[in-house]
Amino acid sequence: MKYRAIVFDLDGVICHTDQYHYQAWKQIADRMNIYFDETINHRLRGVSRMDSLNIILEGYVGEPLSLEEKEKLASEKNEIYKSLLLMMSPKDLSKEVKETLNYLRSLGLKFAIGSSSKNARLILKQIGMEDYFDAISDGNNIEHSKPHPEVFLKAAGFLKEKPSDCLVVEDAKAGIEAACAGGMDSAGIGDAADYNKATYHLHNFKDLISIFQ
Repeated sequence: MKYRAIVFDLDGVICHTDQYHYQAWKQIADRMNIYFDETINHRLRGVSRMDSLNIILEGYVGEPLSLEEKEKLASEKNEIYKSLLLMMSPKDLSKEVKETLNYLRSLGLKFAIGSSSKNARLILKQIGMEDYFDAISDGNNIEHSKPHPEVFLKAAGFLKEKPSDCLVVEDAKAGIEAACAGGMDSAGIGDAADYNKATYHLHNFKDLISIFQ
């Protein structure tokens, strides 16, 4: 096979937690009288927590916030978000994703998660996948968020594979750019399905199988 491993983004690829991010950021924005809607929330896909906050603060009118104040807001958002994540269950893992993963696993491929989220392990636990992946590279072990390639390069390192032997599966353009920057091929799905920098363009998750046939 052309690849020895697959590195999956988590949110928007394996499962979907956009609604919980939106609800948590909405609470913060409303409290600060900042306009926030689904369109702005869409800009936060694949972006780190602090970078997401800075995007939201583009609509803030008031005294400039200190780094400490920003960190407090980001922490508050995360606590709200984590409480919402507890509503997730194995039902949030679709049959299509589960069956596709199991088939690809049967081919002997290694799997890793490459996510900017610091809550990746909690999400995986909630959907019953905490022990499924061979490695997890997430917001807790990186300094740079996507489109920097760090999270994917570390995932490849954890798997003990060369980046060129790993395929990245991403739903965000920033993630596709991160894969390119790391010298890795990528499969775009969702918002990234038609992105010209993606090596493969997936209409749905099970289309991954065709890459390995």
